[in-house]
Amino acid sequence: MLKYTPYYAVIFTSTLTENDSGYTEMAERMESLAKKQPGFLGFESARSEVGISVSYWKTLKSIADWKTQTDHQFAQERGIQDWYKWYKVRICKVERTYDFSR
Repeated sequence: MLKYTPYYAVIFTSTLTENDSGYTEMAERMESLAKKQPGFLGFESARSEVGISVSYWKTLKSIADWKTQTDHQFAQERGIQDWYKWYKVRICKVERTYDFSR
């Protein structure tokens, strides 16, 4: 998937409130928008009790630009107001990667 190293991973973990109306649609919209951003490399996510989303970026500047993108800022505000009980963001430098696939 990702052949660039080093690169950066933004790990977003969260739990949702009872009122998650509109959350899935916004998450899909944000993923689609992120894919169009300069420096975007990929995205993976899973949700059960705790959601984990990881986006991959070429540079720290790419991440900073995404964080301040207008539509993304609106989604962040909406998440704080309506959807998230809790969240945490971690930004990590990926030095090496390998995988297995059958």
